[in-house]
Amino acid sequence: QVQLVESGGGLVQAGGSLRLTCAASGRTLSTYVMSWFRQAPGKEREFVAGIRWSEGNTVYGASMKGRFTISRDNAKNTVYLQVNSLEPEDTAVYYCAARRQIVIHTSPREYEYWGQGTQVTVSS
Repeated sequence: QVQLVESGGGLVQAGGSLRLTCAASGRTLSTYVMSWFRQAPGKEREFVAGIRWSEGNTVYGASMKGRFTISRDNAKNTVYLQVNSLEPEDTAVYYCAARRQIVIHTSPREYEYWGQGTQVTVSS
């Protein structure tokens, strides 16, 4: 079992930045992929970025490259999502997810473990 706890969301003005944190516990993560998804009201859950824990390889969603950066801290068992130049369209609940495979999959159905989510609201 893997437990994931997100933090770092909040209300921010357009153009601002946030760093979201996902603290993982319960198992060694060396064989896991960790990813961030987001879900806006009335929309499907959307892949933001993923990272392979062992090598640090990353994959970003099609519209996410440039403003989003995923990273990890092995010593702290923590994954981060840095978001810059926030736009009102980034308003959503951001979720951390984990899967015990080496492929960074973009479908939420492929992930076994989920955090409770952290709300990000961007005002114009």
